[in-house]
Formats: sequence, C-alpha cells, structure tokens
Amino acid sequence: MKNIKLISIFLSLALLLFSCQDDDNSIGDIVAPSNVAISAEVVGVDTENPYGDGSGFVNITASADDVISYKFDFGDGLSSVAPSGEIMHRYSVVGVNTFTVVVNAIGTGGVSSSTSMEVEVYSSFEDKEAEEFLSGTLVGDSKTWYWAFDKPLHVGLGPVTDDYGNGEFAYEAWWNGIQPFDSEKSCMYDNEFVFTKTANGITFEQTVGPAFVPGAYAGVIGVDGDVCQGADVATTMFGVKNVSFAPSSSKAALEGSYNGNPYRGTSFTISDGGFLGWYVGESTYDIIAISENLLQVRIIQAGGGFAWYQLLTSSKPGSSFETQYTNLVWSDEFDANGAPDAANWGYDLGAGGWGNGELQTYTNSTDNVIVEDGLLKITAKADGSGGYTSARLKSEKLFEFTYGRVEVRAKLPAALGTWPAIWMLGANFDTVGWPESGEIDIMEQTGQDKTSVSGTLHYPGNSGGNGPTASTSVDDSTSAFHNYSVEWTPEFVKILVDDTVYQTVPNTLDLPFNKDFFLILNVAMGGTLGGTIEPAFTQDTMEIDYVRVYQ
Repeated sequence: MKNIKLISIFLSLALLLFSCQDDDNSIGDIVAPSNVAISAEVVGVDTENPYGDGSGFVNITASADDVISYKFDFGDGLSSVAPSGEIMHRYSVVGVNTFTVVVNAIGTGGVSSSTSMEVEVYSSFEDKEAEEFLSGTLVGDSKTWYWAFDKPLHVGLGPVTDDYGNGEFAYEAWWNGIQPFDSEKSCMYDNEFVFTKTANGITFEQTVGPAFVPGAYAGVIGVDGDVCQGADVATTMFGVKNVSFAPSSSKAALEGSYNGNPYRGTSFTISDGGFLGWYVGESTYDIIAISENLLQVRIIQAGGGFAWYQLLTSSKPGSSFETQYTNLVWSDEFDANGAPDAANWGYDLGAGGWGNGELQTYTNSTDNVIVEDGLLKITAKADGSGGYTSARLKSEKLFEFTYGRVEVRAKLPAALGTWPAIWMLGANFDTVGWPESGEIDIMEQTGQDKTSVSGTLHYPGNSGGNGPTASTSVDDSTSAFHNYSVEWTPEFVKILVDDTVYQTVPNTLDLPFNKDFFLILNVAMGGTLGGTIEPAFTQDTMEIDYVRVYQ
C-alpha cells in the first residue's frame, strides 16, 4: 500500500437542526447545538487516485457550537461516538462507493442537531477465502457457527499490547485454562451464529442466545458478571447485521504470532453492535486463523485493557463421538425373567435417608426389582402408610473396573418426586468413605424436571453441590429409551446421552478416578434432588434394557 497522503475534501452540507422549541434553541439549561459542520479527508487522494489509495480510510471531522459529543453514522451500517468530533473510519465495500455520513451533535439535556454529507471512497481490500469460509461461496449460501466447546481453550484472555518478553499480547497469556464443556460457560453453548452471502456482501445474525458477559466487562456496564445475560442487557444481540472486512491493524496481528504462526491479517466488523456470543462492547474481530471447520478470532474489549480469544466451529460439538473403548468386557442384557442375576448384582438395603434426606426404604423384593420382558425394572412404590419402597442394585465386589466406557439404555420414571440414578462409586468406599472414594454420576434426574438429566463428579473439595455438573435436555426421557454413557480415561471423564458429550472433566493423578469403581442403579424418593413427591403417587419405574462395559 502506498504512503498515506491526505487531501481535504469539503462537500456541500444540508444542515438540519432539531430542538425542543420552534423559535429558540434553548429552554433553561437545555441547549441545542448550532452551526454544525462536517468535513472529510479521504486517505491517499491524488490526481491518479481521486477516491483514495484503496485503503478505504476516511478522516471525518465535525464541529458545532454548544456541543458535548458527536455521534457518527457512517452510512455502511456502522456508527461510533467521538466527543472530540474527530474520527477515522474505514469503508470496506470493495470498489468505488458513495456513503451518506450523518453526524448528530449532542448538546445539554440530550438535545441534538444534525447534518450530513456524502463521501465517495475506493476500497480495494478483500479476503475472499475468509468470506467464503464464513458464509459459503454462492449468493444465498449460509453457514452456522457454534462455540467449539468440546475443545480446550475455546475462550481465553490476554493483554492488548503488553509484552512481558514472549509476545504475550498475541495469545491468551492471562487466562488459558478452560477445558471442554466448562460448567460455568455451558449457558452459552447453545449459541448459533449465521453468516450469509448476499449480492451486497456478508450478513450476520445470532439466532440463538444468550450472551455471556465476563466479569471484566460486567463491572463496566453494572450487571452481574461471569454469567449469561439476555437481550435486555446485550441489546444488540439479535437482528440481521452487515459484516465488513479490513486489513488487521492491531499490534497482535501486525507484530505477534499465535502458536508460532502469524495472524491472518484480516479483521471483520459486525454492524449495529453485533458480536459472537461473548459480550464485551465491541464488534471488530481479528481473524487469527481458519482451518477446516474452525475459526479463531481475537476481540479487544471496549475501553481497551482486555483482549479476548474465541474458538468457533461450523460443526456442532457432540454431533459425532468416537469412543476409544470397543471391546465388550461385561454386560447384563436382562434376558432371563425373575430376580436380577446374582453373579452381577447385589443390593443396598434399608432406610435412613442415605445422606440426602431420601424417604424410601430399599428392598430386594420383587415388588421393587424384577427382570421381565427383557428389561430390568426398578419400581418405587408408596407403601400405603406414608412411606415408600424402592431398590438399589450394585456390582460391588462382583464387577469392579478401572477406565472404560459404560453404556446403559434406560427409560426413566415420570412421577414428580422420583429421583432415578445411574452411577459409579470407588471400590475403596468401605475403607476411605465418601467423597474420598470418588463418585461418577452417569445420569441423574431431579424429581421436579423430567425433561433433562445431569452428569456430575464428586471428589474431595468438589462434592455435594460443589461437584462439577452439567445438564442436557432429554424431552422424552420418561417415554422413550436413551443411552446414558460415560467415557472414562486417564485423561478425562466424559458424560454422554445418545453419544452426545455434554460434560467433560479432566482426569489427573491427584483425583480418585484412577482405580476400580463399581456400578449402582437406583430410584430414590424425595430428598435433595427428588424434592416434593406428588400427593397421589402410587408407583413408577425405571426400565433398563441393558448395561454394557467396554474397555
């Protein structure tokens, strides 16, 4: 690009004044600005380049009397506020194009006066590969993007320009520990972002919210942070917006590198305050890299000071999971009618609340547990005197194992107050106790929400309500069979429904998930997760088609 040369272009103006009265520009302390003027300098104009050097940059200056600040609408779907009245804007529509710039001079009491002018400018920058990567190749094509939440470091934080000796301004030097399926961030994992190729360029629309507001920006706008917020907070979240592309201008893109590779050198801006799920008051993203179905971007938070990194994918996570365990080592297909196979299952018996305020008494009666019609049926019943009975089966001392894939195909009880669970407990439970033994909840369902299930791990320092947990919707859990699974390795514990991962917890040597565990199947009544039992309850059943363990 040639050296910047500025030639001031002054165009005729049509001055439009707006105030709250007809004959006087002021009412008490309310003063409408007057003598509003605007000028533009297109970068690189000369006799050979009457519309600029192709960079698309225009310096715009506004002035007025009795003014506090200026709001510029640039005519390309973008706008900005500049109290000084001076601003540089880049037009990215390729070719020579004319834009109407409107400046609103804002006075006391919010009263404004405005004027407009036309700017004709040439922009030559384009990155067709990036555009087509985002939206598709043909007019009418669109592509939906999602958080790559099945991968580590799908969001991170670093400095904007600070360099501590290793180029930290270009990567997540401050916060880089997020793991797949982070429970705190799971509220944003349903986000969907649609880029569409039109005859006039690329459009953007976030079709599924909410927005995640990090604490660093929440304090700026005065809302709760590190939580998801709706459109009442992130007011620019929804609606179709335009996307413009430009050469990157940040220090990270120009001087830095990410994993040893330079930035792509392209940035894009979403008009009208649009953003990619992570709400920090800005809309311009540096493209770090594009590869296969992954998009990695960096955005500087409004006001500077924080640079956020995002990893997105055009293939929704969880849509296909390949297990590393395929050798069936143990199973119960429940093919023989009668009591469960005593070689596979024992029982926990009795009452006492089981540490959770549960109301049932566990039995081994065929009233509460039986195999028939190819199914294991665990039935919770009202006993007619204000109490309840149920069953809790376990493979303790019969089948215990370390690492593998457990798959249980089950249909859950529908009655309010029932608390079905498919889970695992450390085989050393009888000597070290809980939570030192560790616990893996493959599936739990609360008594009050029969359209979702959860998966949780419990271990010292992270037990009870502090155990890492995630939930997922299973709308027909009580009327249809689903596969509830865990993939347990030395590196991680992943919990799945129908081969879709919705919870991942990293496994390390200091956690109790590196030794033998046994299986447990039960239906509790009431208690901490069962809650209020419906008054008319008589009985309900969890039906299990099979239990299989692969290694």
